[in-house]
Amino acid sequence: MYAVLETGSKQYRVAAGDTLTIERLAVEAGQPINFDRALFLSQDGKLSVGSPTVSGATIVADVIEHIRGEKKIAFKMKRRKGYHKTIGHRQELTVVKIKEIKTEAGNSGEPAAKASQ
Repeated sequence: MYAVLETGSKQYRVAAGDTLTIERLAVEAGQPINFDRALFLSQDGKLSVGSPTVSGATIVADVIEHIRGEKKIAFKMKRRKGYHKTIGHRQELTVVKIKEIKTEAGNSGEPAAKASQ
């Protein structure tokens, strides 16, 4: 089972047990978070496409940590004018681990290791 979720104006394909690096969320590390914007859901070959979201689908995740991304350098220059400018940027990121994907039917996708125990 996997789903496509939208957060931070970006889309991610996730399954239970995946670790994901997304834009910074206002949730403390160690706390759970629910993503309600599931755009697509695949469950045992059965596909559900939302318009724009799949109703009743929720992705449950745990916030692991908050990190900063790698530094991006933007260098501006105008030739023959003596103009040089260097600008750096580091994106604030959140690392989350997907616990399960819930649907309105009550079905959930859990990691294979937990399902076999």
